[in-house]
Amino acid sequence: MQSIKVLIVDDSAFIRKMLKDLLEIDASIKVVAAVKNGKEAIEFLESSYVDVITLDVEMPVMDGIATLKEIMRVRPTPVVMLSSLTKEGAEMTFKALDLGAVNFLAKPTNIFKISSSADIQDSIIDKVKEASKVRVNKIAAIRPKDNKISYTESSSMNSSIKNSDIKKIVAIGTSTGGPRALQEVISNLSGSFPAPVLIVQHMPKGFTKSLADRLDSISRIRVKEAEDNEIVENATVYIAPGDRHLKIEAFSKNKYRIRLDDGPNVSGHKPSVDALFYSLCDVPTNDIITVIMTGMGADGAKAMEQLKLIKKSTTIVEDESTCVVFGMPKSAIATGKVDKILPLNKIAAELNKMLGV
Repeated sequence: MQSIKVLIVDDSAFIRKMLKDLLEIDASIKVVAAVKNGKEAIEFLESSYVDVITLDVEMPVMDGIATLKEIMRVRPTPVVMLSSLTKEGAEMTFKALDLGAVNFLAKPTNIFKISSSADIQDSIIDKVKEASKVRVNKIAAIRPKDNKISYTESSSMNSSIKNSDIKKIVAIGTSTGGPRALQEVISNLSGSFPAPVLIVQHMPKGFTKSLADRLDSISRIRVKEAEDNEIVENATVYIAPGDRHLKIEAFSKNKYRIRLDDGPNVSGHKPSVDALFYSLCDVPTNDIITVIMTGMGADGAKAMEQLKLIKKSTTIVEDESTCVVFGMPKSAIATGKVDKILPLNKIAAELNKMLGV
């Protein structure tokens, strides 16, 4: 079996060595070079090919964003960004994802945890292996437009829509490639969307708030990070915090509230798409739409299948042609319970149509 060739780009010699030692624990990974800045990375790539690049966001000489732009010009390659757990780090990470990075790793405040935490080690190895399977041309194909959607429709929306009884619920699950996919879908939902939208995006704590803020700035409906016990409203998107399961429960007729759960991982994740979908099995309404988009693994498939047995729910999955990683949608399709398979740019229109807006 051919090794996954990796280039490490980081200004810290300590981090470069630690990442190399850690990645090469896995016999399928070979670090072919480790360089200290973006300029050296570009020079290396002008004459060499690699399968995956790990790229630090903050570096001297040529920062991660400038380096990423040049990589995509000179030698388009799957890139995993290394980002600090700060608001600025999160904002830079989302900019990198827009520019074509496949995924990111949140560097712990104490960098020694990288070498001492088995979970962090597994995450780094998994994300590099996952990135090696991504076709970069698919990332470019779904890169969001650099435009701002008017927020006027949202701010002037009739409050009766927002505060009316909840008759329908939309729930979306996504992972690798999800932030860009969510931008495409959420930004194209109608400002009078007559249902709440619950989202689980596999992402660490601290980054989901930035994701919500980013989506809110380009969407016609409100987007926010979910809070425990808050009342659910129509025309509002709720994103699961990075360290909690997002669940929903009824508290009176056609009224629902958010429950955030700090329980164990479900289907290997927290937040988990399965955890959200399982909670929908217990709500009174049968009018539920689940959507599974790009991502590695099978999170969401089991609970989606269970939900279909209990309720007359409708499931949409993203077509392979637009998925950055065709894992979660493929697993859902394998259940035989999927109703619609659509390319990414058709999903929002279908949701608007199904909701009558």
